[in-house]
Amino acid sequence: MTQVEAQRLVELAKRRGFFLQSAGAYGGISGFYTYGPQGAALKRNVEDTWRDRFAIQEGHMEVDAPTVLPEPVFEASGHLDGFDDMLVECPECSESHRADHIIEDDPDTGIEEAESLAPERVEEVIAEYELVCPTCGTGLAGQAIEQFNLMFETNIGPGSSSPGYLRPETAQGIFIEFPQLAEYARNQLPFGVTQIGRAYRNEISPRKSLLRVREFSQAELELFVDPEEDEPDLSSVADVSARFYPATAQDCEGGGVIETTIAEAVDHGIVADPWIAYYLGVAAEWYDRIGLDMDRFRFRQHRPGELAHYSEDCWDAEGDVSDPGEDPDWIELGGFAYRADYDLSKHDSHSEEEFTIFKQYDDPVTVETPTVDPDMSYLGPEFGGAAGDVAAALETLAADDPDAFEGEEVTVEVDDESYTVPVEQTGFAVEEVTESGEHVTPHVVEPSLGIDRALYTALDHSYREDEVDGEQRTYLSLPPEVAPTTVGVFPLMDKDGLGERARELAQDLRATGLAVTYDDSGAIGRRYRRQDEVGTPYCVTVDYDTLEDGTVTIRDRDSTTQRRVAIETLGATIEALVEGEQAFEDI
Repeated sequence: MTQVEAQRLVELAKRRGFFLQSAGAYGGISGFYTYGPQGAALKRNVEDTWRDRFAIQEGHMEVDAPTVLPEPVFEASGHLDGFDDMLVECPECSESHRADHIIEDDPDTGIEEAESLAPERVEEVIAEYELVCPTCGTGLAGQAIEQFNLMFETNIGPGSSSPGYLRPETAQGIFIEFPQLAEYARNQLPFGVTQIGRAYRNEISPRKSLLRVREFSQAELELFVDPEEDEPDLSSVADVSARFYPATAQDCEGGGVIETTIAEAVDHGIVADPWIAYYLGVAAEWYDRIGLDMDRFRFRQHRPGELAHYSEDCWDAEGDVSDPGEDPDWIELGGFAYRADYDLSKHDSHSEEEFTIFKQYDDPVTVETPTVDPDMSYLGPEFGGAAGDVAAALETLAADDPDAFEGEEVTVEVDDESYTVPVEQTGFAVEEVTESGEHVTPHVVEPSLGIDRALYTALDHSYREDEVDGEQRTYLSLPPEVAPTTVGVFPLMDKDGLGERARELAQDLRATGLAVTYDDSGAIGRRYRRQDEVGTPYCVTVDYDTLEDGTVTIRDRDSTTQRRVAIETLGATIEALVEGEQAFEDI
């Protein structure tokens, strides 16, 4: 989408009540948007389709966790140390900008993904291409690149003794409740937990309306699997076709997008992990369902330098929001990561709970288990206050390296100091133990999708301009399932009982569960145009024939074709159209 067309979409969004910058009466607040009546309805419908596909159809649980969590959660997750963006400050106007965005926005650099570059390399690129401040045009060469943590900090309760943070992702609210959630799942793997909710990131330079904001909605699934046993059934998505942009293609000259099916992507090693491949297939179907143009959609694999601290492999869903014929403008819509056991292991070691599943064996197994029973009457006088830590270190060593106890002495490290203990004082022994199972730390597969960006891209891909009856028309070709309003009901004119009959009909259709708007203001053609602009797929007109024979005119948004339908079958007809069970031309 060109800058002019993007502005047209933003203007339409504000004029028709999709979204607008928040707190406009106070000058606006950057990075925060309010959804108007149309946008709130569209957003709710998009979320409902995600919930239907990723939670209900998959048989997963759904939770709703707090948006504020205590500091120790983010110490364990790594967000306090590694959730940063690169900041550069203009020496003239003092505006702060994301350094990687400045590089990506300059076509001369030829760099599309600067986020993966080291700060030192970012400084070099800025100097090499003489990049300038987007606000005032001052050169940025020589300016330091700083790491800026994106989390919003707060205090829980009065004072500052209990620091907390607004969550930068919804995932941690699921991970920290894993012990209880596992019980709800009867400790049977695999099981999934979903959540749709707000997340917060203190972006350095919010921009492009909904595409770079400080408060946004995420729809996330955390699937907990046994890495040794669990594999997905790919049959339901095997034939789903998608466009893949693997890391190897990005790093070689002439590499490009590969269009193929999910089954072939796995067979040919394009997507190595079957779980990620499965959810790429599920997501491709969902993005198509909410109105994205799949010819302007792709899955792009993260290159090694882009991978998050928790991820072994990750693919992004990306949508092109450029104008056809222009250079593509790819935006990230969601991520599909294999997080392994990183999150659960971290919370297991930082908390007082066990983040494991007990895996029952089919038959009991007898194993040799190294144990120690240190003589504290020896360790205490010998090592003083370090005796307890030495005993713990001996226990860990016995489990990890029992061969270390074969000599007369054994040495352990505690706080960078070495302690040597006679083996006879360690109580080392190897015992035969019969075990009925083992504790397993599940691995996590995570599809994480941004609702706001999906919504914006659906609007972008559905935006149309044409000419009807000699007049220019703008309309949104949104799928009926997600359109804010399903049907508009109009009287031809508000007299002779037409208005009363139309209002009754609107109420009857609402009673069936359809989203209905009633409009009797202005010429009928203008009313059609208003509904076209907000994406209403069907309009129903009550006219004088309605009073005679009980039929109405139903109009299709995209084609503007009209048909006569009996009122008694109207509700069922619209529902069949929405569900895709009937084509409009077949009415």
